[in-house]
Amino acid sequence: MGRVIGVLQQPWVQRGIRAALAAALAWQAALLLPPALSAYAYYAPLGAIIAVSPTVADSASAAWRSVLAILIGFGLAVAVHEVTRALPDTLTIGLIVALAIAVEQWRLLREQASWVSFAAVLMITVGTSDPTEYAVRYAGLTLLGAAVGVLVTTVLFPPLQLTTAVQRIATTRELLAGHLEEMAAGLRTGRIPAPDAWAQRTEVLGGALDRMRSAEARVERARRANPRARHWQGTAGSIREQSRALDRVAVLVDDLTDLVVEFEPHRRGLDRVDGATGWVLADALTGLARVVRIPYHATDTEPDERDAAIADAVAALDRLTTLLRTSEIADDEGFFALGAVTVGMHRSLQTLEAHVRFPVAT
Repeated sequence: MGRVIGVLQQPWVQRGIRAALAAALAWQAALLLPPALSAYAYYAPLGAIIAVSPTVADSASAAWRSVLAILIGFGLAVAVHEVTRALPDTLTIGLIVALAIAVEQWRLLREQASWVSFAAVLMITVGTSDPTEYAVRYAGLTLLGAAVGVLVTTVLFPPLQLTTAVQRIATTRELLAGHLEEMAAGLRTGRIPAPDAWAQRTEVLGGALDRMRSAEARVERARRANPRARHWQGTAGSIREQSRALDRVAVLVDDLTDLVVEFEPHRRGLDRVDGATGWVLADALTGLARVVRIPYHATDTEPDERDAAIADAVAALDRLTTLLRTSEIADDEGFFALGAVTVGMHRSLQTLEAHVRFPVAT
């Protein structure tokens, strides 16, 4: 049962169910119209499929923009056909397509712009004998189907795209934490990869961040005109907070990675206090990785695993700060790079709202 529920939560499965239901309902609704229209009932399922989008707002947008593009295409074809009656059909069709492509550049039409040229060619090839009647049949039934598609999306299965967003955030969180741990391991072994090698590794993280941002933006769009939005407001808000926090931390981590890989401040004359700089820096990175992996506290009344991770990260970062303050400067560039890394980790903990809630009594 759990596997079935998991499959049903997939966006493409939900969209398939909505599209199938909307197409069937649109077909049935079109059959109830007068014979002059019901004879062309197959146009209605087309409109339903067009309007079934991942979000309610996208469905409504796709519906009216598609119908508008179809009407523009029809009107353009009829106008050009009337003006160019003396020209060969080949030239007329070519001119219509050229003008339709130009009209498709209108930003208002967005992804539905291609319907202009499609509708124009359709009109000039099969609808010129009675353009008005053909436009009413095609555009009218398409609009009917689109309305059914929007209705199905809104009332029966209003998606919020939460599952995908949660998965994207979890994947990004794991990659970001793994990136920090890998850098820490390199510091402990003294085998930090070259900048080119790190660039390849960060490319994977960058792709995950892009997918996470896209999923978070889709959730925000899905909340518009969605009757379920209020019920899932807390989850949607959490997704937004986690996504944006990880995004900011990733930017900081990217900067400190470049500093460690390029300047290697742990090897440039700063190993003068107890413990090597590389190990202290590695401990701080490992602590930050643990905090990244645990986004929330399990309880508000007593210390939990997140508290332990924060305490370890803060302690390691305090040691790094002490090392930075007390070291004799042997290399200005390396020293300032280490300072920038320290500041970056402080800011990362602040972004993750990682503070010690239960300080140890002294």
